[in-house]
Amino acid sequence: MAQNATRYVAAVDLGGTKTLAAVVAPDGHVIARHKARTPARQGEERALETIAVCVERAIEASGLPARRIEAVGIGLPGPLDPDAGIVKIAPNLGWVNVPVKETLEARLRKPVFIENDANAGALGEHRFGAGVGVSEMLGIFVGTGIGGGIILDGRLYHGFGKVAGEIGHMIVQVKGPKCGCGNRGCLEALASRLAIVRDLTEAIAEGRKTILTKMMSAKKLHAIRSSLLAEAFHKGDKLTVKVIKRAANFCGAGVASLLNLLNPEMVVLGGGVVEALGEDFVDLVARAARKCTFEVTFEGVRIVPAKLKDDAVLLGAACVAFDRLG
Repeated sequence: MAQNATRYVAAVDLGGTKTLAAVVAPDGHVIARHKARTPARQGEERALETIAVCVERAIEASGLPARRIEAVGIGLPGPLDPDAGIVKIAPNLGWVNVPVKETLEARLRKPVFIENDANAGALGEHRFGAGVGVSEMLGIFVGTGIGGGIILDGRLYHGFGKVAGEIGHMIVQVKGPKCGCGNRGCLEALASRLAIVRDLTEAIAEGRKTILTKMMSAKKLHAIRSSLLAEAFHKGDKLTVKVIKRAANFCGAGVASLLNLLNPEMVVLGGGVVEALGEDFVDLVARAARKCTFEVTFEGVRIVPAKLKDDAVLLGAACVAFDRLG
């Protein structure tokens, strides 16, 4: 990526609830932002229109002439083809084979480059966050689901079919809980926020006591946010501590498998659950990973919290645009 402050790109993080766009310089400095609600279930046309409007508003807010914005990089959920610019499937958006690149280039009249959001998050952390200076790195993001990205020899690894990095869909418990992808025992089905909330609500239905029932009504327990989980955990609520430790152990087992396979120098843990629980969760994952990893493989490996928080995908998408421009 050329370190020339006169070059700018627009970057977009398309999430299930919000669409965030920004104008970004090569050093990762965000010049301006614009955010809007994602029309997740209103069809691909509305979602793509929202992306375009957010980009245009961010450019307006930057005070720069539109011609100074050389390209647009977008982080999107789901398996996709970054070269063709097509999202193959995004279940939370109801997308199948959506031509994002072609559609938005026609609207914005600029080159558009797309990347899986977790891959973009890993790339952002590698360039500007916790992984700066590291050649081999894993980014794992524990939130509503679990996503990941793999950095090998300083570059994002896409794999043969360009869909590598689906860390959340590693099988860590044969015949385990059913995952949203249709398989059973995926890491996402055992260690994501949705998995933690599922286990808590099932335990509460069986009569287990927890302070969470005082924090929220029974009808809303299914919507427990990471911040409330963290509050109950740090207050020592026995049920919450037990369920979160179980999730951390599964996450650690997944990390251990990846360490044994790829032997990276660093694992960066991010996402809403990690941000809310902080170092406590990272330490639990690291201890569980150490127990399941060859001693020689774990030697020197750092398992650390992410630094960029909500900007990881955004800055990673900017990196994708700068890199593809050359």
